[in-house]
Amino acid sequence: MSTRLTVPTARPYEVVIGHGLHADLVASIDDSAQRVAIVHPPTLRHRAEQLRVALADAGREVHLVEVPDGEQAKSAAVLEFCWRVLGESGFTRSDVVVGLGGGSTTDLAGFVAASWLRGVRFVNAPTTVLGMVDAAVGGKTGINTGQGKNLVGAFHEPVAVVCDLDALATLPAAEVRSGLAEIVKCGFIADPSILELVEAAPTAALDAGSAVLETLIAKGITVKARTVAGDLHESGGDGSGGIGREALNYGHTLGHAIERHTGYEVRHGEAISVGMVFVAELARRSGLIDDSLVEVHREMLELVGLPTRYRAEAWDDLLPAMRLDKKSRGSTIRFVVLDALASPRILAAPDEDLLRDSYRAVSA
Repeated sequence: MSTRLTVPTARPYEVVIGHGLHADLVASIDDSAQRVAIVHPPTLRHRAEQLRVALADAGREVHLVEVPDGEQAKSAAVLEFCWRVLGESGFTRSDVVVGLGGGSTTDLAGFVAASWLRGVRFVNAPTTVLGMVDAAVGGKTGINTGQGKNLVGAFHEPVAVVCDLDALATLPAAEVRSGLAEIVKCGFIADPSILELVEAAPTAALDAGSAVLETLIAKGITVKARTVAGDLHESGGDGSGGIGREALNYGHTLGHAIERHTGYEVRHGEAISVGMVFVAELARRSGLIDDSLVEVHREMLELVGLPTRYRAEAWDDLLPAMRLDKKSRGSTIRFVVLDALASPRILAAPDEDLLRDSYRAVSA
């Protein structure tokens, strides 16, 4: 059994979630594609080779493009390497790029597809919880620079997303936990039933083979699909008075700064976990939410083993990094906060003393 969700943007595409989806991945690449480039990390070399054989048997010319693991893949040098492979293999506009791996791989593969010939088709095959619920859906692609995360990129939607849960079987527990942070985020900004399910079954939520995690992944993708459909290019509204796609950045302003501060040694989910508690403290100090909702943040995240504190001495490095966040407008720093559970809003230009005070509440 598999779950099929449609992302109802201007060019709708399907997300398939389930076990044993190798055939679905092969079928997602239609007959018009003569060449396929599979972008993958070294750890997925065997899985990439299996896909290469299946596509070759279907008459495709397949090129394996091996890139570094994790955030190290998201650099200008690696992007140029991928372009070189496409150029040398004669990639045309009818051909397809496949992103096989975690969120960093699919971010990179999507930007390769977006930038080659001003846009070719691509398919996402995420192999981590984080990749499935965050990076693979929504069309955000990009690479990092020395100044920050995802500062160079493009909106370029996939033609299909295939989430084969079998790929999670060998995922380290810390990676499952990191991905769960993005799912919990969806609970705070849009679907409180996610929080209820995690609270009821925290151990199963962290079990890569459980039906609970499968349900949580589907719920997280549903929130993201619904959100991006109303505001694909993050223009700042969804037509119904909400803040649109920016809501998905809940916890990310501080989270991305922490990632950069550690040279991306802290996992994304761990960093945004701290970031969510930080913006909850900021909202409380701004008179938007009460103490109890702040405590719910700490309790839910700590229940699944995610951190809620970071180094006190890092503040002077983190604040300048947050000013480079993509949500900033000119010199105005902006945060996604809550004014109630499942009710996100933008808080613009908070006082620096307020920011520092909120950070003290999440300092180790």
